[in-house]
Amino acid sequence: MGKPTGFLEFTRAKQPYRPVEERIRDWKQVMLPWPVETLQKQGARCMDCAVPFCHQGCPLGNIIPDWNDLVYRKRWREAIDRLHATNNFPEFTGTLCPAPCEGSCVLGINDDPVTIKAIELAIIDHAFEAGWITPEPPLTRTGKKVAIVGSGPAGLAAAQQVNRAGHRVTVFERADRIGGLLRYGIPEFKMEKRVLDRRLELLRKEGITFRVNANVGVNIPVETLRSEFDAILLAGGSTLPRDLKVPGRELRGIHFAMEYLPLQNRRCEGDQTPEGEFITAKGKRVVIIGGGDTGADCLGTVHRQGAASVHQFELLPMPPKERAPDNPWPLWPNIFRTSSAHQEGGIRDYCISTTRFSGRDGRVERLRAVRVEFVSDGNGRPTMREIPGSAFEMEVDLVLLAMGFLGPERNGMLDQLGVKLTERGNVWRDENWMTSVPGVFTAGDMQRGQSLIVWAIAEGRQAARGIDRYLMGSTSLP
Repeated sequence: MGKPTGFLEFTRAKQPYRPVEERIRDWKQVMLPWPVETLQKQGARCMDCAVPFCHQGCPLGNIIPDWNDLVYRKRWREAIDRLHATNNFPEFTGTLCPAPCEGSCVLGINDDPVTIKAIELAIIDHAFEAGWITPEPPLTRTGKKVAIVGSGPAGLAAAQQVNRAGHRVTVFERADRIGGLLRYGIPEFKMEKRVLDRRLELLRKEGITFRVNANVGVNIPVETLRSEFDAILLAGGSTLPRDLKVPGRELRGIHFAMEYLPLQNRRCEGDQTPEGEFITAKGKRVVIIGGGDTGADCLGTVHRQGAASVHQFELLPMPPKERAPDNPWPLWPNIFRTSSAHQEGGIRDYCISTTRFSGRDGRVERLRAVRVEFVSDGNGRPTMREIPGSAFEMEVDLVLLAMGFLGPERNGMLDQLGVKLTERGNVWRDENWMTSVPGVFTAGDMQRGQSLIVWAIAEGRQAARGIDRYLMGSTSLP
């Protein structure tokens, strides 16, 4: 490494953010760029460790120590080449990934880990500013055609890789714009859509065709794809939301997160959603049920819309501030985290189970909940029980359900294809990423279940290898 003693000389720096009072007044990116000199020092913290566990922590297998060292040495062009060797879209992961690589950093055993995610984002930003990121269409075409259903990170990564192998690629997206959750699930303040559009333009110039308003199994028959394409990849994601089946759930003013978030994203895109159809938190008492990333996305959106108050409830206990004994390095640290949205306000509460909604004239007005605790059932498994006398009520005007997803939607495409499902309801695949239907492959959340963007990109790349091998008998794709 360029600075063998860097981890002893420099401490981990914090991600710079725009001031809260400024950023909640707009929808722009909340993070600020890092000064180059700071990033060089952060890169110098990367140790010359014998076994870089960050490799196993990253589903993409990013060659992290190499590009940390290259940033320290100001060799940015080599750094982006090394980064792109394993990651198609570092501008997405550098912004949105929770960085499991940092949880596996060897330095994290007894110190703060290297700021891997920040360095990754700085490399790709620097490369775009320098004009190094240009379209790379294949030199030859194979004559084979591949359909990819779903334009989220798994579908886009697979599309680029399959296209690089020389096959003609068409991506089908049921929404009116390309991007999947990157477009309509991730709020603008977490990733401005110009970042997505910039990459999509490159993919188009590389020869990839995109079709929007194309709902396979609904307005595009499955048999059309089977007859017109040599292979199909299912990358539609895990889009079936987990519901809260309690009395009063049918009242107006209670919405799934993915009913709420896309409407604001559409407004940020310039769409004119009628007021009667737009879900807003302005002036309302809001409760978000679910303490994960989707709940935090709702929280940041609620702040910017001008809510009167907001509570975020989580059923599980509050995570510890440091690793628990049963959560050792290099496992992902299950610890208490504060996102940029949490820094902006709101009340977080844990071990809360919502039991009922009530209201008047068909609209929600009150929420009833109890506090719970988790105790051993005698076999070492935690079981939940209500704490006597802990029931409470509160007035609400808007409730957002952000409790995760149960798997892919079965009706339509999956039923028509007749693909085998796993016990969890996801699409089954073999070791080559092919489903039970020959020539039909799957990747991302549709087969894995709700997961991270970095897993989606990694699986899209691996599925592309399976498709290329199926079509050509072998593959040279990485």
